[in-house]
Amino acid sequence: MPSYSELIDGLRTEGEAVVASVGDDWKQGRTTYGGLSAALCLEAAARRLLDAPPLRSAQFAFVGPAAGELSARVEVLRQGKSALFASVDLSGEGDLATRGLLTFGAERASKLDHLDLPAPDAPAPETCEIFIPEGAGPAFARQFEFRYVAGGRPLSGGPPDFLVWIRHRDPAARSLAAMVALADALPPPALSVFDQFAPISTMTWSMDVLGEVPDDDGWRLMSSRAETIAQGYSAQAMTLWSRGGQPLIAARQTVAVFL
Repeated sequence: MPSYSELIDGLRTEGEAVVASVGDDWKQGRTTYGGLSAALCLEAAARRLLDAPPLRSAQFAFVGPAAGELSARVEVLRQGKSALFASVDLSGEGDLATRGLLTFGAERASKLDHLDLPAPDAPAPETCEIFIPEGAGPAFARQFEFRYVAGGRPLSGGPPDFLVWIRHRDPAARSLAAMVALADALPPPALSVFDQFAPISTMTWSMDVLGEVPDDDGWRLMSSRAETIAQGYSAQAMTLWSRGGQPLIAARQTVAVFL
């Protein structure tokens, strides 16, 4: 099972494209796991936009299935004094799979400093029970560790929200793109109110990057909460904190549910 780092080390450049070969170990159903697709967009941008300022925000539309050899093409939409906007198209077998819109922004001096996104109280991950047992769930889930803190569980009849510690099993996966790959690892919390397993599919994912990746053991506390589940879709809000309580990513997703 190739780790995240091994997969990224295998990226190659062909003309204007960054190419990745993704095997079944990173699949979710018939497509590459959405978090990895988003991370590949960021990895491609890092290779094509060498002087880009830090990433501040990103939006991804998962247009179609992505499998096998994937090709990412990056286009600069506009670059100003402090901001850079770029698009990334990730395609598989000639068809568009994921479209990303990335917003980069250089740090500016400011007299404002406001933070109001506290991490929930949570016991240390080492003391928490396993959330997704090894070998359960989609293939890509074997790349991560999950420890349950609070909220519902898939098919539990509990509330449609999860609070879980997560981290890469790969200790070298500590980049921003690797964190993005991690931030989509939890199943949609709508699953907690399902009365039977049914297909789900993430359609769009919007995120704000709030902090730099910490140099630590990789554990991240993640809250994922379904705000609406109706008409075959769920809108959910997600937040990722460091082990020390620093907010790292705030995100939203639209998920199609087939139940």
